[in-house]
Amino acid sequence: MQEIKIPLDWPNLSELERDYILKALESGYVSSAGPLVREFEQRFAAYLGISHAVAVVNGTAGLHLALKLLGIGPGDEVIVPALTFIATVNPVVYVGARPVVVDVDPRTWNIDPAAIERAITKHTRAIIPVHLYGNPADMDAILGLAREYGLYVIEDATEALGSTYKGKKAGTFGHIGVFSFNGNKIITTGGGGMLVTEDPELARRARILVNQGREPGESEYEHKEIGFNYRLTNLQAALGLAQLERLPEFLAIKRRNAALYRRELRSISGIGWQEETPGAESNWWLFSITIDEEEYGTGRQELMKRLHDQGIQVRPLFKPLFRQPCYHGYAFNLCPVADELYQKGINLPSASFLTVEDINVVARALKSGAC
Repeated sequence: MQEIKIPLDWPNLSELERDYILKALESGYVSSAGPLVREFEQRFAAYLGISHAVAVVNGTAGLHLALKLLGIGPGDEVIVPALTFIATVNPVVYVGARPVVVDVDPRTWNIDPAAIERAITKHTRAIIPVHLYGNPADMDAILGLAREYGLYVIEDATEALGSTYKGKKAGTFGHIGVFSFNGNKIITTGGGGMLVTEDPELARRARILVNQGREPGESEYEHKEIGFNYRLTNLQAALGLAQLERLPEFLAIKRRNAALYRRELRSISGIGWQEETPGAESNWWLFSITIDEEEYGTGRQELMKRLHDQGIQVRPLFKPLFRQPCYHGYAFNLCPVADELYQKGINLPSASFLTVEDINVVARALKSGAC
């Protein structure tokens, strides 16, 4: 196997993370009962400028909880974008609802508001916009549709921590927002996620559902409803607190590197990239490009192989939902924009510890066709 010299997006860890982990170990609290979980929730909510944050075991669990909290289930339809990681749509199926897949905008790669409106029926209950690769969706248009048709909005902000739309943090526009702290996200807890909301009742019920349906602090093992073991651990929260402190550093590096990519790749015929939504500032979680084989002279698959041979880790864009084998039995819409982006798209190295020279190495490889 070729040694990876320039990784796609690995965790950025330091002595600060070590210090927080040791603090958690020395406290004796390592599971979900530890005090650092609540501290992490409070600091996370403060960073976003939102009232409530509830830590969860991962982003998928957060989306599942969001749908449960809003009462979405059998007979309901939920609109999702075709171009996203499969964890956006799986929770819709978990609750027995029907996912409705719609196409994306060819410039921003995010869910197309016009496609959302065409897909709304009397059974539609919610929209899950995804801020793909950190680029916020067109939230003004999406919220306008939600108000007009009486729909819930659940933001899949799992890739968008630190991104903004018209000066407001991504994940804070909808009824519920969900973040992920997987190992490749902009901050990590080695897994984990966060559900956020302005609604105190939704937050209260979320704390019960993540705790097996039991009120926090309840000592008699009385479970008011059927819940889940979706709690974050104290050790994970310790890592999250350290990472959250370093988030401004990570954002600055990712935005600098995205600007370098745009500058260096602008002159290469056949290469395009995801454009920021008007009014948005992406965290550029993964800087991603498209390859026009006819103009560039090399196709996506061959280029990826050549880059890998040089130790440059890249990957294709997410396979559209209607092409996923596990959903072949579902009547999903064919989405030509998402399909074309997938056929042409590549995620480039975007880790928050990459240097200017690392980005220049990748750019030179792309300029040479990775020969």
